[in-house]
Amino acid sequence: MIVNIHAAKTNLSKLIERAEAGEEVIIARNGKPAVRLTRVDKPARLPAREKGAWLGSLKGQIWMAPDMDAVDAEIAREFEESDIFPFDDEKS
Repeated sequence: MIVNIHAAKTNLSKLIERAEAGEEVIIARNGKPAVRLTRVDKPARLPAREKGAWLGSLKGQIWMAPDMDAVDAEIAREFEESDIFPFDDEKS
C-alpha cells in the first residue's frame, strides 16, 4: 500500500494497525516513495543499567538538618490562628 504524507498524517493509527498486521505501508512525498512503515517484530530493549546503579547516586550531595522535621510551637500556632485557615463555621 502506498499513501501520501497527508493521508498518512490523517490515518496514522489505521496505517500502524495495518503495518502491525504485516502489511507493508509506503509513505510517498510528491508521488515518490519516501519511507516504509513496518512492524517491529521484537521491541528494542533499552540498555539495562547496572543493577541498582542509580540507587544512592546522590549520596553525599544532599544534606538535611537533624531537626528538619521539628515543629516550632509558636509558628504553628500563628499559622493555625491566622486568616489563612479560617474556621469552617465562619462565613466570608
